[in-house]
Amino acid sequence: MKWRLLISLVVFWEFGCQNDKPVVNTDDFFLSFDDSLKTFIQPKSKQVNSLFNSYQNSEYLVIDGKKTDTFRMQQFHHNLFSEKTGDGRALNLTASHKTGDVNIQKVVSVKVYDDFPDLAVFNVAYINLGSETITINKWVNHDYFLNGNQDSIPFWSFQSGTYESRPDWVLPLKNGFKQKNYMGMNASDYGGGTPVSDVWRKDAGIAVGHLETSPKLIALPVESENVQQGARMAVEYEKMIQLQPGDTLKTFTTFVTLHRGDYFESLNRYRRFMAKLGLVMPEFSDTAYEPVWCAWGYERGFTTAQVLNTLPKVKEMGYEWAVLDDGWQTAEGDWFLNPEKFPNGAKDMQKFTKAISDQGLKSKIWWAPLAVDPGTELLKNHPDLLLLDKNGEKQLISWWDSYYLCPAYDGTIEYTKNLIKTMMQDWGFAGLKIDGQHLNGVAPCYNPSHHHAYPEESVEKLQDFWKMVYETATSINPDAVVEICPCGTASTFFNMPYMNQPVASDPTSSWQIRLKGKTYKALMGPSVPYYGDHVELSDSSSDFASSVGIGAVIGTKFTWPVGVHINTESGDVSLTESREKKWKKWLDIYLKYQLPKGHYLGNLYDIGFDKPETHVVKKGDAYFYAFYEKEFAGRLEIRGLENGKYNVTDYVAGKDLGQVSSDDPFLETEFSDYLLIRVSPIP
Repeated sequence: MKWRLLISLVVFWEFGCQNDKPVVNTDDFFLSFDDSLKTFIQPKSKQVNSLFNSYQNSEYLVIDGKKTDTFRMQQFHHNLFSEKTGDGRALNLTASHKTGDVNIQKVVSVKVYDDFPDLAVFNVAYINLGSETITINKWVNHDYFLNGNQDSIPFWSFQSGTYESRPDWVLPLKNGFKQKNYMGMNASDYGGGTPVSDVWRKDAGIAVGHLETSPKLIALPVESENVQQGARMAVEYEKMIQLQPGDTLKTFTTFVTLHRGDYFESLNRYRRFMAKLGLVMPEFSDTAYEPVWCAWGYERGFTTAQVLNTLPKVKEMGYEWAVLDDGWQTAEGDWFLNPEKFPNGAKDMQKFTKAISDQGLKSKIWWAPLAVDPGTELLKNHPDLLLLDKNGEKQLISWWDSYYLCPAYDGTIEYTKNLIKTMMQDWGFAGLKIDGQHLNGVAPCYNPSHHHAYPEESVEKLQDFWKMVYETATSINPDAVVEICPCGTASTFFNMPYMNQPVASDPTSSWQIRLKGKTYKALMGPSVPYYGDHVELSDSSSDFASSVGIGAVIGTKFTWPVGVHINTESGDVSLTESREKKWKKWLDIYLKYQLPKGHYLGNLYDIGFDKPETHVVKKGDAYFYAFYEKEFAGRLEIRGLENGKYNVTDYVAGKDLGQVSSDDPFLETEFSDYLLIRVSPIP
């Protein structure tokens, strides 16, 4: 009872002492407002150097092309609040701006929730108090310029925009860097993303984003002319708005958080907060952790005999899933069975899935929903399903030279639901491989036959489409694996609750496999069955270590016997004798430890600044560390150990590397490319 009273008094003292100042107090930083409602972020830790040089005009409007930066504070007050999302403390401020005929009141609310003491949640509103209509070009929240330093690489960053060039999501900032990170379409079929950007130094970083429960067409620009001087980040919403006298413009709910280490913790906080708002990640079936063989090694021109003849080897090796990839269909949209491969239609496909099951394997089918090819029966008979732009034109999906269907239209939803029933109930597939960069985001839809409340309804209801897909599949098979592969895009958080196997989605390097794994484990949880994609897409076409070490599901697209087909994407992927030995070795390691089922500890090492690059998974009472560097010789710091002594084993080579302890957590060693170790407590 005394302790409860003491805690209450401390909380009251902390809250009461700030009532006379416009200051927000989080666990990690103070956020102060001056008389112009400009902001200043002051880290609490003495180990963090100054982030700001001065108060910054961080929340503002652009009116007739000019930034509003002359607000004068009218009043502020603090209060405690209790709501569905949780309890907490709030700072509320009002300010005025008068220039000529423009008379605006600015209202800012900053909340800090008890369950999220390191997150400052912003709601900003602007009221037109004048007699004239105001033309607003855009609003901006969290426009921050962060101090740099004299390091050769002052900043690393998490960039969440989707682009045709398929850039890294995590990268260092360089002089002249500029990326808008627009969450809408950056090409006809490349768009969407997770609405968070993060810029960090060695000592600390800041993340900003929005907290709406559906996608919004904001931008999260990050730019730096001179990285030693600093970098800019912001949340922007660019849209022409005519604000009538007496009307109010409300920004989306946004946030800022400060963190130590890399971006993992900020994304983890974001996931946890969004779960409070109802966007909760699914439960993961054991089937989603099972290793995968995919028939894409044979490409679109596969024959059923090629696939079926490979299955005994797939099972012998120890894989559990066999995926029928692109090429089984006549066209995207119709999804009729190709008569050259399945001349007897559904009966042949049922025999095909039964042959997979008879080998003791589970079957998954490739599919690209929301796409329809020109000349198809679907397009001829149901043109109403199309997503149309403001000029009434179709939206192109470049990879397949096809067009978008609207995900928010009832006809599309019903057609898709029936297709899933056909593939899983009638044909007998146990899971879905859903593929295509166009899956990540869609453009606003202006099709008049859809009667949308507003064009952006298609953007915001894409996640509802994926919810329907996921619920339909798992209602047919509760253990179904629903893999969504938004090829090369920066995957959107809003689709993640409706899949149970995210994937590296056509990685261009092993680095992308690892950084995407870290990102998904922050956004979907530390035990998500993230799939590292076909190993043939990794460095040297055989880098299993990048998947196994970070706790990713492994997969392959090998062909067999040797020479049966030369893959145009990756070259010869035949399972030669030497490859078979290597593939089997890594598969045995994967099945022995099953690290994806462990708990990924993403905040122990900074993926940008710490060398060598390091990832950690805890499984049971053992820690599994994965180190990556072209060449390394020196001392490794083994972070995160509980009190005690530990044996260290290279679990790939089966070699004893000695002992470490929580008091002396260092290991002298050398390696090339990677070192994967198991650190287990000594009883």
